[in-house]
Amino acid sequence: MASRVDRSGDPWDGRDPAICAGVDEVGRGCLFGPVFAAAAVVDAEAITLLQAAGLTDSKQLSARRRAALVPLIQTHARAWALGQASAGEIDRHGIRTATERAMRRALHRLPASPELLLVDGVLPLRGWNGEQRTLVAGDQRCAAIAAASVLAKEARDALLRRLAVRYPGYGLERHVGYGTAVHRQAILKLGPTPLHRRSFLRNLLAAEGSLQG
Repeated sequence: MASRVDRSGDPWDGRDPAICAGVDEVGRGCLFGPVFAAAAVVDAEAITLLQAAGLTDSKQLSARRRAALVPLIQTHARAWALGQASAGEIDRHGIRTATERAMRRALHRLPASPELLLVDGVLPLRGWNGEQRTLVAGDQRCAAIAAASVLAKEARDALLRRLAVRYPGYGLERHVGYGTAVHRQAILKLGPTPLHRRSFLRNLLAAEGSLQG
């Protein structure tokens, strides 16, 4: 596995974007539900179109803008795919390993393996045998990573809204699983669901136990 960290310059390293894939994740810091990843391959024409439509890091986009970008990405990307790892996998293997599993699952669902993988951040994707490049602030600098971040964010948020119906009272439709004060209070009142990440709740539940004791 060849990996390099890049902080400036051409995110594609002189390659044709059509043979490269960007990968990104969402939900690492949540208390509830799976971690999601998406992979996307976008050629030069699609990059121009998507950037003109406002594509950037999903965290900088409004919910309405992200939702509008999804069909554009799905239509104009050369390829895209989603992957996820469950709360149980997170508890058993840790969040980094589970996130990497989600990323590899997304990449393996692409119709062809990319010649170059572009990963947001500084940590390479372990278990990926092809050439890869890590990009600091990659979701702002690389259209393929930005597209992946939007797809992953929208897919996970949609799942959490559906799960909010199954698990009412936790406010999942609002905070989508993150550890807000409302969410933490609901966990203490109602107890964790089967989809809560028990390894993320140890301190919260331990503190509650000490207070009750």
